[in-house]
Amino acid sequence: LNSAPVQRLRHIHQLALTNLVYPGGTHRRFEHSLGVMELATRIYNAVLENGGTDSLDIDGKYDEIYYLRVLRMAALVHDIGHAPFSHASEDLFPGDCNHEVMTLRLIESDEMEKLWAMLKIQTEDVAKLALGRDHPKKKTFSNTEAILSEIITGAFGADRMDYLLRDSHHTGVAYGKFDHYRLIETLWVLPKTYEDRSKEPALGVEIGGLQSAEALLLARYFMFSQLYFHPVRRIYDIHLKEYLQAWLEGGRFPVDVTGHLNLTDNEVMAGIWRASRDPDLPGHGVAKRIMMRDHYRVLYTRNPDDVLKYREAGLAIYTAASAAFGEENVRHDRPKIPASQVAFPVLEPDGRIVSSLLKSDALRHIPEVAVDTVYIHPALLDAGRAWLNENRESIIESGSELEDTA
Repeated sequence: LNSAPVQRLRHIHQLALTNLVYPGGTHRRFEHSLGVMELATRIYNAVLENGGTDSLDIDGKYDEIYYLRVLRMAALVHDIGHAPFSHASEDLFPGDCNHEVMTLRLIESDEMEKLWAMLKIQTEDVAKLALGRDHPKKKTFSNTEAILSEIITGAFGADRMDYLLRDSHHTGVAYGKFDHYRLIETLWVLPKTYEDRSKEPALGVEIGGLQSAEALLLARYFMFSQLYFHPVRRIYDIHLKEYLQAWLEGGRFPVDVTGHLNLTDNEVMAGIWRASRDPDLPGHGVAKRIMMRDHYRVLYTRNPDDVLKYREAGLAIYTAASAAFGEENVRHDRPKIPASQVAFPVLEPDGRIVSSLLKSDALRHIPEVAVDTVYIHPALLDAGRAWLNENRESIIESGSELEDTA
């Protein structure tokens, strides 16, 4: 807990600059990591209570005490590789590096290796459980390792449970709440393939916990659509990235362990504060926007009718607006939305195991979160809206005609 990589998380915001939109959203990844460790422990104990030791002794090599220790440590360190302001700046790692790669480097660092040896656990085991299928080295997982990693990283994992509940609590929105107590007590290790009862494991629920599982997955949908991809929150991610590109050496984060540990939100915010007051410093303009809350304004948001006419409607409007008002005055946001697993095994009272999609209408109809937003310089907002009202249909129709002839 007192290691440098874990203590650094006290200075990494969970939700970047979300507090400029939701003032309570100032919590850090440190408390989230503690929460994930606690919830992972509860899930582990619930799975053992429901299915017995055999439920985790899938490969015949299971050691209950050892793996509990590994699980707790993996949960604690699963986020130590995050750069300042977390996901908002993920693209600024150079090359193939990302926060998973940095997490692995830190887990394997000299400081952490000594701690794993003292705890009598293997570094590789901690890394596997912390990173799961996103492990940069594409490790082979035993069935036991796969299910233990899922306890942290899966659809019903401790990471997702904690960030939904914690982000909802601190921002003051109700979207992320669900009955995690009920969900945890109904979690089982079940065969992933329902028909042949294969030994490949997955976290599933007994039928009495299905509504709690639905609530978690719906909470995730609402949190992404209403909070994580709130248009004003997203433009601050864009402005923050623009500042970091100007401020960082070469526009990229350091990827050595020492450089990573020495860079937190504190250094970045101090740089933004100084740059906002000094026109000669790199990133002055965007730093001033952040400090004065003078962000770019929404010009266009995704409209299903527009997409039916031309699926690249947002890109077409961004391109046309850039030509009309200057590329420096227009921004486009179309993030990749992580898919959510909605199919999982459900244990019936008679012992049958069926797919959640056969039992739940709600899960079959959870919509995808889709974001396609165009922003414009605040001084040009009125002119931009007038221009869009006049040209919107022709822009989309032109794009549709090009698509038809392609």
